[in-house]
Amino acid sequence: MNYAHYCDVAELLDFPGPEFATRGRALLGFLRENYPDAAVEVALFLDAIPQRTLDLQELHTRTFDVQAVTTLGTGYVLFGDDYKRGALLSNLNREHNDAENDCRGELADHLPNVLRLIPKLKDQNLLEELVEQILVPALMLMIREFDPERIEKKNANYRKHYKTLIDSAGGCDSTVYCRALKAVLKVLARDFPVTETMTKLSDWSSRPQTVDFLQLVQKEMDIEQDANPINSGCDA
Repeated sequence: MNYAHYCDVAELLDFPGPEFATRGRALLGFLRENYPDAAVEVALFLDAIPQRTLDLQELHTRTFDVQAVTTLGTGYVLFGDDYKRGALLSNLNREHNDAENDCRGELADHLPNVLRLIPKLKDQNLLEELVEQILVPALMLMIREFDPERIEKKNANYRKHYKTLIDSAGGCDSTVYCRALKAVLKVLARDFPVTETMTKLSDWSSRPQTVDFLQLVQKEMDIEQDANPINSGCDA
């Protein structure tokens, strides 16, 4: 099977540039012909994002980096700072290097990088293992973080430590990138035998995890406060 479309799918989650909307519309045409369920999510995503590139870049940063809803680090979502993430990064670095897959300055487990690795992996068993054991669980946990209750808990942490919240760019709904993540998951579900895995994980991903992004946010806030209480916005 030809997996070249994952390079285009990955661009949905890349830091956006001036051609983002144009390339997104081209991808939408492909998805409508081949992955109609994913196309619905992408269409809603493209209709909702800000038109100005700067606003879209701010939205991407607000969603995944600064006062983030979630992270695009697949290993971080699954393992946090546990040694297992280090092992995953090491293994992925080797696969990226062997496949000559450019990580563009991001870590090896950065979701777009892993998606671009898919068409370059020659070992089908390894590919299916990567999808089933890393990509699908990570995506389901990322999507979970857009639950309004979880967003509010994270925002409460951010307010406590920073005293303010960054406004959503261009007045855009801060959950819009959830559509892009759902589209990626639906494409994977069509291309790989993961339906049974997703059914099992649907219950698992809704339960408290050993590694929880909410807890990781709190931990990072505490570390930042201890290191620099003035700049963190907290009382010294």
